[in-house]
Amino acid sequence: MLFGRVRGTAVCTLKYPDMQGMKLLVVEPLDRHLQPTGPLQVAVDVVQAGPGDLCVMVRSREAALALREHTFVPVDLALVGIVDELKVRPDGEFDFTLKEGYRHYT
Repeated sequence: MLFGRVRGTAVCTLKYPDMQGMKLLVVEPLDRHLQPTGPLQVAVDVVQAGPGDLCVMVRSREAALALREHTFVPVDLALVGIVDELKVRPDGEFDFTLKEGYRHYT
């Protein structure tokens, strides 16, 4: 999964037939520190994101599977979540304690 910030919309007058009615957004890929990592890309929106929203994106086959109405559409990038809150911990700072009721795997 990737982070991306919505920068605008893309309008197409001619689309693949099964993509009729799907919203296309221009997104800027970001790293975990929310710094740009590449050029702007076009993604299919399945979560009703808007300009300026921080989103979670998926690529490849997962992007095509994210679409509700169709089992396969030639899509390479899809927005699958809107980030409400983000907390990035420094490398190596994780809490591995198990909460009560969880079973430790061997």
